[in-house]
Amino acid sequence: MTDDRILICEHVIVDYDGFKALNNCNFSVHYNELRVVIGPNGAGKTTLLDVICGKTTPTSGTVRFGPGINLVGKNAEDITKLGVGRKFQAPSIYSNLTVWQNLDLSVKRASKGVFPTLVGTSTPAERAKIREALETIGLTAQAQARAGALSHGQKQWLEIGMVIVQEPALLLVDEPVAGMSDKETEQTGQLLQTLSAQQAIVVIEHDMDFVRQIANIVTVLAEGTVICEGTVDTVQADEHVREIYLGRAKVAH
Repeated sequence: MTDDRILICEHVIVDYDGFKALNNCNFSVHYNELRVVIGPNGAGKTTLLDVICGKTTPTSGTVRFGPGINLVGKNAEDITKLGVGRKFQAPSIYSNLTVWQNLDLSVKRASKGVFPTLVGTSTPAERAKIREALETIGLTAQAQARAGALSHGQKQWLEIGMVIVQEPALLLVDEPVAGMSDKETEQTGQLLQTLSAQQAIVVIEHDMDFVRQIANIVTVLAEGTVICEGTVDTVQADEHVREIYLGRAKVAH
């Protein structure tokens, strides 16, 4: 039987001097799946992304990507080259460059560096890829605008574009709609759903209305462990999930 999972995390532990940010975490994602990960603060959500992209090395466990490649021990740059892209919560763009130049700097090409961008020597194929990304992220009209002048939502879309021009097979996205207007949030959901036709996507999010908009399957993390997976309705009805969220709320009050 063929395994159609692009990512398999098995028995992953991240131990910081006795505190287990991930505790025997088992998590997998299928090709072209849009998966949302939720959980209380401190549940291990960002740590999970850190492990997948090579920012954090787990204490034990395996992280297999694509055709059985173990990502554990590989550095972040090598993991990016293998096809794992990540968009962090705060947009990281080149504010003084144009939207086009930001994408041009990020595009996957044989020879890296700023020189092709600065002297305008990108190939026709690279320019076509940039135009396609602009259309996908809805910023074609802003191609020659300075990136720093974009709205908050547009900056988030630009950074997503900067990741997708690297042609990742797996896209990791951390809280993409934080600080967005309702309209921008809806457009971001539509963008991620469109992208999921081309790559697997893992989204970490707190906004449950947004989760309901985009998610087919939701994974719930608590204390570094997966405690529930299923549809939004399934996880919201789960007694263990309700106990964790309500318990945290009572403590907070």
